[in-house]
Amino acid sequence: MKLLGIGSRIKHAAHGLGVVTNVTSKHYWVTFMDSGLETIDLDESVEVIEAVDGEVDTVSFYEVEKVMKNLLQRWSDLTPTVAIADKWKGGKLVMEPGTPTQSKEVPIDTFFHKIVMVRDRLRVMEQKINASNLDDAEKVELQQYITRIYGSLTTFNVLFKSQSDYFVGEKTK
Repeated sequence: MKLLGIGSRIKHAAHGLGVVTNVTSKHYWVTFMDSGLETIDLDESVEVIEAVDGEVDTVSFYEVEKVMKNLLQRWSDLTPTVAIADKWKGGKLVMEPGTPTQSKEVPIDTFFHKIVMVRDRLRVMEQKINASNLDDAEKVELQQYITRIYGSLTTFNVLFKSQSDYFVGEKTK
C-alpha cells in the first residue's frame, strides 16, 4: 500500500470523514469532522476519497508551532512559562494586619505571576542597561542595584518549581 500524503481525504469506519494532517513512521494523524484529531495505524483499513501525492515528511503544524515559539522566545521580550512548585498550586496567600481590620486573601497563582513579571522586567532592564551607551562605570553601578534587588527577592524562590528560575543576588565570598 502506498503512503498517503498530508492533505489526503479519507473515510474511516468508526470516525467518518477526515483529512491526513501528519504522517509518522507508524501512524497517520487524521483530523476527523466528527471526532477531531485521531491517530490511526498506517495499515488500518480506510476508504481513500482523495489521495495527495508528495513527500510524507512535510513539516507538520506542530513543528512549525515549535519553531515559531523558539523564535519568539529568543528575539522578543516574551519569556517561557515558569512553573509554580506543586505544593503551592491552588493555594492562597493570606495577609493578616496587625490591627483588627479585615485580612486579605490572594490566590497564590496570581501572586506568583506578579513575582515572575517583576523578575522578567528586571531581566529586560538588565539587558537594556548592558546594551546602552552608558559608560562602563555607570553600567556596573546600575548592575549592582539590580543584583541587590534580585537578592531582596530570593525569599520568593520557594514558590518556583525549578531552581533555574530562582532569583540570585550577590554571592558572599
